[in-house]
Amino acid sequence: MSTSREEFLVRVRAAQRVTLRDDERPADGTRERFPLPELPVFETPAGDRRERFGDNLIAMGGKLASLGSAQALPAWLAERFPGVTPVTATPEATSAAPLERRRAPASLHDVDVGIVRARFGIAETGSVWLSEQEYGVNALGYLVQHLVVLLDPNDIVDGLQDIYRLPDFASVRYAVLVTGPSATADIEGILIQGAQGVRSLTVVLLPRD
Repeated sequence: MSTSREEFLVRVRAAQRVTLRDDERPADGTRERFPLPELPVFETPAGDRRERFGDNLIAMGGKLASLGSAQALPAWLAERFPGVTPVTATPEATSAAPLERRRAPASLHDVDVGIVRARFGIAETGSVWLSEQEYGVNALGYLVQHLVVLLDPNDIVDGLQDIYRLPDFASVRYAVLVTGPSATADIEGILIQGAQGVRSLTVVLLPRD
């Protein structure tokens, strides 16, 4: 058994090994460097990114709103979620309770509304890009009942190929693309939203200050 295992591992390592010039080898000599695959470039659909983003977001069960300034956010939240005090990971939501970054993730299970600002939006899929820096506590995106995501329209890119080329992926420990609320469907095709995560996801197009 152990001989077969060792032979298998030798073949795997050999298949992964690449030939490097002397000037390409790591200075400390401890690790080999493996080249990343090249990402293809595809043509993107014509039309306004904002419109395509909104159409795809709604198609995936999300909701879309638009505000001119952060000053309008408290009134919008009060109308959309009456009688509820949201928890926010962004200081722009002045009427919400600030999220303590040391808060225990499990304690967010009884939060009705969470607010966060996305770093990017993707028109191709209607998704928003978030990392641990935006969430503050990653569980904010999964345990709350309703998630409100602020997004600057200028931060919307065309497609997934564009988002993967941004340097932000290399600067964070955790990143996720969120597309609509959690949903599942049984064998009869009955769609249930919020079965494994947030019950609703609303993207508010709001320019950064």
